[in-house]
Amino acid sequence: MAFASDCRRSRGAGGWILTCGRLGIGHTRRVNSSPLGFFDSGVGGLTVVRAVQELLPAENIVYLGDTARLPYGSKSPETIRQFADEDVRFLLGHGVKAIIVACNTATAHALPQLREHYRVPVLGVIEPGVEAALADPRAERIGIIATRGTIGSHAYQHALALRRTGLMIHGQPAPLLVPLIEENWLDHPATREVLRTYLEPLVEKGIDTLLLACTHYPLLVPMLRELLPPDVRLVDSATTCAEHLRVELERLDLLAPAGNAGTLELFLTDLSEQFEELARRFLRKSPGRIRRAALGG
Repeated sequence: MAFASDCRRSRGAGGWILTCGRLGIGHTRRVNSSPLGFFDSGVGGLTVVRAVQELLPAENIVYLGDTARLPYGSKSPETIRQFADEDVRFLLGHGVKAIIVACNTATAHALPQLREHYRVPVLGVIEPGVEAALADPRAERIGIIATRGTIGSHAYQHALALRRTGLMIHGQPAPLLVPLIEENWLDHPATREVLRTYLEPLVEKGIDTLLLACTHYPLLVPMLRELLPPDVRLVDSATTCAEHLRVELERLDLLAPAGNAGTLELFLTDLSEQFEELARRFLRKSPGRIRRAALGG
């Protein structure tokens, strides 16, 4: 396993001990009890956090939502990579043992750079989402809704095509959905009409699977089920990402000690009651205290 620059790992009586320098955690401590770091452009990545908490309740978690600069999907690839780098540096400052890029757009554009620059484990959400979409061998016509940045990267399209030949893959940019969700317009008529407009071309192409390639979109599942034909399978990557994370932590001997009561520290770059309510909806429980994060310093 690789770690941040100037880091080394040694086995201690109670687990692994990580000694880090400039880009890492900053001091010597037992890494298994260190938190996992998650980031997203908003609070949508909390769908992944919720799945991880259910599967790995002993893990401590630090979450960063860059709500001051959302959505990432409308930004250039260069800007997305810059934002992602700042997000990772913030999380490393809180001593995380691994990074989960809980944002499809950032995964599509920044994951290779982050893995090259930082030597802590960095996981994204695209591979787990693709695996979930292809879990049904009958899947032949796959629709993808995502931000413009994710669709334009072709990351999902390439990953699907590499794993199964003969697929019909249809990507549909849905740039208005994240702002509508962040406005908490989950049952609003405007959201319904926008969603219907995005879905119509996919339904006309006869999709049998719809991949929700944005961590915000699970909040729209009730509306999606109303608007889609009943035989279209909905897939989101949160649960699959959590399982993939469990396998990786186990392989790297980084699972938190059994019996630990996992904690959640939640940071947003812009605070508002609206985001607190959304965080509650994504987590399906109170998010507790939310603190403001300053990035780029």
